[in-house]
Amino acid sequence: MTAERPLTILHLVANRWWTGSAEPVIRLLLGLRARGHRALLGLIPGDRFEQKAREAGLEPLAGLSLEVRGNPVHALADLRRVRQAVRAEDVDVVHAHHSHDHWLGWLGRGGAGLVRTFHNARAVRRDRPSTWLYRRTDALIAVSREIEERLQRVGIPPARLARVDGVVDLARFESGDGAAIREEFALGKAPVIGCVARLAARRGHELLIRGFQQLLPEYPEARLLLVGKGEARDRLEAFVSGLGLTRSVLFAGYRDGDLPAVLQALDAFALMGAGSDESCRAALEAMAAGRPVVGRRVGALPETVVHGVTGLLVDDDRPESVAEALRALVAQPERAAAMGRAGRERARALFGPDAHAAQVEAVYRRVLAARERSR
Repeated sequence: MTAERPLTILHLVANRWWTGSAEPVIRLLLGLRARGHRALLGLIPGDRFEQKAREAGLEPLAGLSLEVRGNPVHALADLRRVRQAVRAEDVDVVHAHHSHDHWLGWLGRGGAGLVRTFHNARAVRRDRPSTWLYRRTDALIAVSREIEERLQRVGIPPARLARVDGVVDLARFESGDGAAIREEFALGKAPVIGCVARLAARRGHELLIRGFQQLLPEYPEARLLLVGKGEARDRLEAFVSGLGLTRSVLFAGYRDGDLPAVLQALDAFALMGAGSDESCRAALEAMAAGRPVVGRRVGALPETVVHGVTGLLVDDDRPESVAEALRALVAQPERAAAMGRAGRERARALFGPDAHAAQVEAVYRRVLAARERSR
């Protein structure tokens, strides 16, 4: 329970999938509730996000569709529902996470504060209506320095901006046993590098594979485990086959329930692209699992990974640079393990649900104090 009065926050998330903003939002709501606040959730019903929210004990706000390209009648119904919820629940802050629900929140907030989180840089728009909306929002949260800088470039003053670290379910990823995963993929005692990311364009899989390929003359027993699903799987499998790496590069498919065990089976984790959640949650999960991270300087990775302490950062998109970083960890397993331990301690200190919720709560308090002063 926080020392100050508990707040009521309505989160609007125009997302239906278990990707991008979905899991960070759930972790935030659980963290806020643990701190004594009322955190309400509006989402697009009927898919994985709703299912996962309910599994976490979060009952979504009834009567919302939040369909981005929905019927105008539904949009008006959503606006009425948001206004009704703000009044009936005595909402202090409406917190939007996407462009559609940002407009809905602004129109329906009544006397409540308005906060927006940008989960990736592509969400920052430069058109006049969007920048007009940003300037009329009480606070804009960026999950990476890159997003923060982009918001500044579209004219948002620093006083309205907040940089908030990502969030990871520490309890889930600090547990797990990788023995079954090593057995499933016949890994034995081989050094294993893993990547958890959607198999899609701009995720850097080709770069990682080419960098890994350069390790094999020295470490022929090494394995690269690619975890995830997506539209690029067939193309990536053909790419691997064309390089003659089908024995060394393994596709694990989408893993959910046993993801902690997958991470425990790795000696190092690698991430070359940020995806739709630029807090780079997969890297946070690897750190919580005690695994050193090799990453490009994309998304929040430059702020998340302490180069030479919790992992290694790659400055360019050359396979040779990736290979050099991977080689440093494979060649020095004790150093890699020490980096993994340091990463876990960093995750505990900065990226747990309570630390994350405390940062966001501070933004809410700042917004409400400023609104009170302006009355």
